[in-house]
Amino acid sequence: MLKELQVSLLIFLLLACGFLYQLILKSSSLFSCLPTYKFPQGPEALLSHQRSIVFLETSERMEPPPLVSCAVESAARVYPEQPVVFFMKGLNNSTQLPPHATYPAFSLLSAIDNVFLFPLDMKRLFEDTPLFSWYTQINTSTERNWLHVSSDASRLAIIWKYGGIYMDTDVISIRPIPEENFLAAQASQDSSNGVFGFLPHHPFLWECMENFVEHYNSDIWGNQGPYLMTRMLRVWCRLGNFQEVSDLRCLNLSFLHPQRFYPISFREWRRYYSVWDTDPSFNDSYALHLWNHMNQEGRVVVRGSNTLVENLYRKHCPTTYRDLIQGPEESVTGNLGLGNK
Repeated sequence: MLKELQVSLLIFLLLACGFLYQLILKSSSLFSCLPTYKFPQGPEALLSHQRSIVFLETSERMEPPPLVSCAVESAARVYPEQPVVFFMKGLNNSTQLPPHATYPAFSLLSAIDNVFLFPLDMKRLFEDTPLFSWYTQINTSTERNWLHVSSDASRLAIIWKYGGIYMDTDVISIRPIPEENFLAAQASQDSSNGVFGFLPHHPFLWECMENFVEHYNSDIWGNQGPYLMTRMLRVWCRLGNFQEVSDLRCLNLSFLHPQRFYPISFREWRRYYSVWDTDPSFNDSYALHLWNHMNQEGRVVVRGSNTLVENLYRKHCPTTYRDLIQGPEESVTGNLGLGNK
């Protein structure tokens, strides 16, 4: 009896050791595989499946800063039944991250059920669009504002091909956007391209891509982005000024009031990093654009600072806040990276 008990105990220990070894092996190889295995059919199948929320990273950066992580996490929380797709130029189908590297934000986003990270292949993306000939002829190394210009082009092609909602990586989602075909006003007569949504193959986006190529000038910041959207909106619609907090409509296109995404204007962007007596409710907003492009000072979110942005993180991206936001003694002010506006 004693010998049988010893044999049983030995078998149990061997099984336990094997399980522990597999667990350690899985942990150490967390970054050796692309998270696209969550949806092995690839981005096209996923994007065609249902209305997606799309983010882009057109630099080679592999570790998203906290603001990017918050943007993606908040969208995943607001749209739990929809895929949140993050295209990263630094990824490719054979990417092997160092086995002992630590990429906490990358890991955090990969672990969210409805978040999918895919490589951004611009040449393939622009096929069958007016952007293809432009992209294959341009010398990207000599282009000014290339990170932004390539992002402006990519978002048009993705949403035209597959439909969905595009958001910049400094947009914090707070409630669902009810519109299907929309542009976001950042001022009374000015459209942004930081948030927009359309059904697949909408002719407005096709004409935007044609205009992108015809009037291409990378020396003018925004010429291929918000200025393009504003130009095309004026071609399509004759819109008056906003009355109170109500949206404007033209044909099957909605032009959403600045309060929907830009209740704090770009001139006042520092207010996000200030302490408010009472935090605003943003009851008229669907999401908040934090104007990271303006943040050349490198302001960051600091745990315990009680700034508006810290409270937004705590409420709308709690995992990012818990895992990535540091206290004042740990924080180092530095370059936040270019990101996508």
